[in-house]
Amino acid sequence: MRALAHGYSQKDWRLGLIILLVIGALLGWLATIALRVEDGRSIFRNVMAGVIGALVAGLVASGGMFLATISATALLWAIAAAIVLIAIYNLARRKALP
Repeated sequence: MRALAHGYSQKDWRLGLIILLVIGALLGWLATIALRVEDGRSIFRNVMAGVIGALVAGLVASGGMFLATISATALLWAIAAAIVLIAIYNLARRKALP
């Protein structure tokens, strides 16, 4: 792995990955509360949208090394991307439903 080649331990990249997963899942769950979603599948989809948004933005914002460390900038971008992806998903879902 690229992160290990730069002197980071295996524990460091695991921690970065766990942080992004937890942030994305937490934002997805909070979105379901704010949107008053009761359907179990929609709750899961919001959580997954948050996780995917956080992982992608964390990877891009940290220069492809989110598995090495998490900077404050990468964390803020991950939060913003998770929120945007959840909003896009919910807008598309509302337009698809009659």
